[in-house]
Amino acid sequence: MKLIKLGLASLLASGALFAGTYKVDESHSNVGFKVKHMMISNTTGKFDKFSGSFEYDEKTKVLKSLNGNIQVKSINTENTKRDNHLRDSDFFAANKFPDIKFKLNKIDGDYAYGKLTIKDVTKDVKLDFENYGSVKDPWGNTRAGFALSGKLNRFDYGIKNNMLLEAGGLVVGEIVKLNIELEGIKTK
Repeated sequence: MKLIKLGLASLLASGALFAGTYKVDESHSNVGFKVKHMMISNTTGKFDKFSGSFEYDEKTKVLKSLNGNIQVKSINTENTKRDNHLRDSDFFAANKFPDIKFKLNKIDGDYAYGKLTIKDVTKDVKLDFENYGSVKDPWGNTRAGFALSGKLNRFDYGIKNNMLLEAGGLVVGEIVKLNIELEGIKTK
């Protein structure tokens, strides 16, 4: 019985040897979103400045941890006037709340569970998870990638600008769709 326990402990420990720490490669990643505009179309955007790290086990293909930070002032919808409005107190209040943070709690099948903090409000979120695996690049680096997507209610985070249309509905939709593609380079 002790031999079986020792063997199981060795297998678990050897799995940890294959896990690596990765730094998010901003130039090959995207933190994007989409929200209804005037109830008839979507406005898309992204954040240009973000950082993060994650732990990924190449052998078992398991994402073990993820911590991310997004600089709110880097919001980019390809419209300077709109971006400045999104940065002000009607929406993100970027001067007071400069960062959006995400911390992964666990991966369970095709879902990622974590804590998302916007404007100092932290909520549990469940996101769709797609694991792209890992690969050696032509320069000898190990890279891993995955995607997170889902929906959140902006009102839950205090982003409550809610100008109404004459015919009913909101100028800017309440539900925001997230589309995050991350690629990381192994650092150790």
